[in-house]
Amino acid sequence: MTGILGALSDAWSEIRVHKLRVLLSLIGIAVSVAALTGVVAISEYQRQFQAEQSDRWGGRAATLVVTISSDDGAPVDFDAFDERFTGVAERFEFSHTARIAQGMVVPVQLPDGIVDVNSRLIDPLYSQIHREQLLEGRWMRDADSDALAPPVVITEALWDRIGRTPVAQHPTLTLAGPAGGTYQVVGVVPRQGFGDEELRVDILYDAYRARVDALPEGAWPQYEIWLGQGQVDEIAPVLAMDLRAGLPEGQTVSVSRSDWAAQPGALDAQATFEMVTGGIAAVILALGALSLINIQLVAMRQRVREIGVRRAFGATSGRVFFSVFLESLVATTVAGLVGIAIVVAVLRSDWVVTSLFYGIQDIPPFPMRAAFVGLAASILVGAVAGFIPALVALRVKVIDAIRF
Repeated sequence: MTGILGALSDAWSEIRVHKLRVLLSLIGIAVSVAALTGVVAISEYQRQFQAEQSDRWGGRAATLVVTISSDDGAPVDFDAFDERFTGVAERFEFSHTARIAQGMVVPVQLPDGIVDVNSRLIDPLYSQIHREQLLEGRWMRDADSDALAPPVVITEALWDRIGRTPVAQHPTLTLAGPAGGTYQVVGVVPRQGFGDEELRVDILYDAYRARVDALPEGAWPQYEIWLGQGQVDEIAPVLAMDLRAGLPEGQTVSVSRSDWAAQPGALDAQATFEMVTGGIAAVILALGALSLINIQLVAMRQRVREIGVRRAFGATSGRVFFSVFLESLVATTVAGLVGIAIVVAVLRSDWVVTSLFYGIQDIPPFPMRAAFVGLAASILVGAVAGFIPALVALRVKVIDAIRF
């Protein structure tokens, strides 16, 4: 223990004596470790961002989709199946279920005339299952079904067509047809990308059925259930059997997953992204390590006289080896901690993360894995960069001090 403490003391003294050389050599290491830590941390944020983007399309992991159809194309009594599904959902105590009816077109009165607009009938919990984001306003609620002017959520393109009136001013839409009447716009869905000009209105499922006794022709209803990934494999088969029990002959109930985690190759894609970013970080770190080793070897040639004098005064080979070795190890560890601290300070800012990943909702805390990887990398680089010069220092003899 005394020998180790003595070597550490010698290493710290050398760092203080050669402050400028150490500083210049460690700037690159601090930058390299910061880059490595940042790449690993950003890969974690990227994983969360990709998961959220996938959730908006297929639902959170794990989402089950339930549909019913007839084998011969005959009409299905969706109201009867709705009662069956509600009863089964209550027995299973599902907390997040939503009904969605798609494939509808409703005539909407716009300033330039009546226009056919795509429409969906949706339950309020759909927004949580799919992480729906709004440009302005709010999503629909269960209590909204009792409103005199039922709420609707529209796309940004449709919002432009009605004059882009702020939601706070309570703009309305007038629908024609069987569900005709006045609806209040409570939220606006942003464009999903460049050139997205879809005109769509989302109507509260119960509010629509309160005005119309039956689903419109062409509507394609389905049910979504958000479960935990640990439960879905057990519940899905039992749920399918319960829903099929007692159905009229010729009708089929399908229960399947729609979330990204169930898609083939989804985890492989994330692993590939991790490998690519990890490879980039490794190259950055390797360049920093080579630079430090080169500087240390050059510096060692200038310290031959110093090491020879220390050997003349009785310093053992082990003492010389460990003092040189620990000099690099201590210095790179400190530099690594500085680089990690800078990255943590930058990426803990929500503004920075949301700027890099526009639209991310659940910003995760700074991943400790990134900090541990950065610290381990700085220690490894210090060990490698110190081991080679330490071997060179062992070859220095007392006579070398006279020559230099």
